[in-house]
Amino acid sequence: MPEASPLLHRLARQLRQREQAGTRRRLPPAPAAGLVDFASNDYLGLSRHPALRAAVQQALSNEQAGLGSTGARLLTGNSAAAEALEARMAALHEAEAALLFTSGYAANHGFFAALPQRADVILYDEASHASVKDGIRSSFATAYSFRHKDGADLRRRLARLVLPAGASVFVAVEAVYSMGGDQAPLRELAAICQEHGAHLVVDEAHSVGVYGPQGAGLVAELGLTDQVLARVVTFGKALGGQGAAVVGPALLRDYLLNFSRPFIYTTALPAYTVAALQAAYDLLPTLDAERQLLRSRAAYLAEHLATLPGAVPPAEPGVIQPLRLPDLSPAQVRAVAAQVQQAGFDVRAIVPPTVPAGGQCLRIIAHSFNSESDIDDLVSALRTALA
Repeated sequence: MPEASPLLHRLARQLRQREQAGTRRRLPPAPAAGLVDFASNDYLGLSRHPALRAAVQQALSNEQAGLGSTGARLLTGNSAAAEALEARMAALHEAEAALLFTSGYAANHGFFAALPQRADVILYDEASHASVKDGIRSSFATAYSFRHKDGADLRRRLARLVLPAGASVFVAVEAVYSMGGDQAPLRELAAICQEHGAHLVVDEAHSVGVYGPQGAGLVAELGLTDQVLARVVTFGKALGGQGAAVVGPALLRDYLLNFSRPFIYTTALPAYTVAALQAAYDLLPTLDAERQLLRSRAAYLAEHLATLPGAVPPAEPGVIQPLRLPDLSPAQVRAVAAQVQQAGFDVRAIVPPTVPAGGQCLRIIAHSFNSESDIDDLVSALRTALA
């Protein structure tokens, strides 16, 4: 392609605009060895658990199984292990069935692009994950956002809808929001959906493993499994793995298997990943002490972050705690993160367009393996960087 082509000029101009705004993305360097983790989604430390390592090693030692899955599930990529994992998930999450996807993005995109039809309506929380919004854009349904966690706004929008016969309404929310760390008012939203005959869909990416009986998630903790059409469960957070699944009725599983393009046309998860996930699901029911410790550490972190000058701690402190820095530019927030990393703590800056303009923050995450001493030292490093 010629160097002076209009396309390349346009790409360069758009990147310069982001550079000038301090919001240009770059791949970060690999974390330095020895940094205390306050950045990853590995809430319970399962990514380094010996049981998962052993499961992977055993799967790799099977000479009859290759390193790759060799194809999509509907071709050569299916396995008894994958079906056993789906059955294990369905049982733990109190659902009829589950269907594996290769990522949370693929699961959300695949669900919303396939299930809602042309006459249907999707109402989604304005803070929904990009994967949900991208799936909605690929759908033929009409979609509207409602104000973040605002049940009254959702009810108003539902009341205004005039639907043709046979049309359905879907309401999309996250149990725990990935950037804010706040919980959706699931009981209220479920009641509103029941009142208006809408189907509630909950992304449980950041709640599975952390909440609920046996770590089954916030929907299960609140006793709402019968009031939710589908849950998207991702494995790259508390489960310490890779991939995702849609959990719900068996008929929904069969429908997605037939109509969800990100499932149909994607190479399946390899055997060693499935083995690690099975090990993680075997561990989940045994981790009540770790879940309690995680919540204790999160509360301790919130208490101490609130003492920092010029920062705005989250209103609903949970495992994810965005420390908002409204008086700093995105570039300055990134500089603060770099200084804290140099002090030995892995924290990351989140800047627009990942968050709305003015929402730049340090996204600080508590883990069950973070000690109170780790938190004390982190807050001290933050205080120095913000001085």
